[in-house]
Amino acid sequence: MSAKKAKVLIIEDERHIAEGLKLNLELAGHQVELAANGRIGLEKWQEFKPHLIILDIMMPELDGHGVLEKIRSIDLRLPILILSAKNASVDKVKAFKGGVDDYLGKPFSLEELMLRVDRLLLRSSWGEDTAKTESIVSFGPNRVDLILMKANTLAGDIDLTEQEVKVLELFFANPQRPLNRNEILEAGWGYSEDIFTRTLDNFMVRFRKYFEEDPKKPKYFCSVRGVGYLFSPEGLGR
Repeated sequence: MSAKKAKVLIIEDERHIAEGLKLNLELAGHQVELAANGRIGLEKWQEFKPHLIILDIMMPELDGHGVLEKIRSIDLRLPILILSAKNASVDKVKAFKGGVDDYLGKPFSLEELMLRVDRLLLRSSWGEDTAKTESIVSFGPNRVDLILMKANTLAGDIDLTEQEVKVLELFFANPQRPLNRNEILEAGWGYSEDIFTRTLDNFMVRFRKYFEEDPKKPKYFCSVRGVGYLFSPEGLGR
């Protein structure tokens, strides 16, 4: 799937916004379907099988959070961009915890939205390439299946979350390279505000419990002072 020829579903009850987005996305080469509320949006999602969803929050019959919850209960990988007038941090946190990939407030810049759409579609296409070539990654006693979202470790068999898989994919694609916090946050959540710094640290603690023989002395997922974290498939010396 090319980022230039994608199927995009817009779930938005403000018709002038939806029609304007549809026009610009079609001019960019995409195939676009519209849904005026959450219920219709879920029906279109199942019928149209989009590569990307642009989703409003405040809608009749079923709001954006309800749509997001339903989709994420079935599909953890489909890129979803929320476009909403609800711009408070609490709204964004709720959406990201629900599994959204990106969040843009209204009013918005059309140029910025189109760039975010391209980025999400490109990231999605990278995920497809990774799945074809390196869907299973082994290091030390650990084995990670990125497609099935499962890991076999010293701690036992683990079901991975969507965000865990996205972050692991970034680490696996960049072995031995220190990654800064913003890079990791962007890969896992599509967002890089300071509010998620603690979330990232908690993720790294979780990875160390999963994959390290001694989580207090990690050799696969290591901290790099002043930068962020580094993945070493061979294991750094202690």
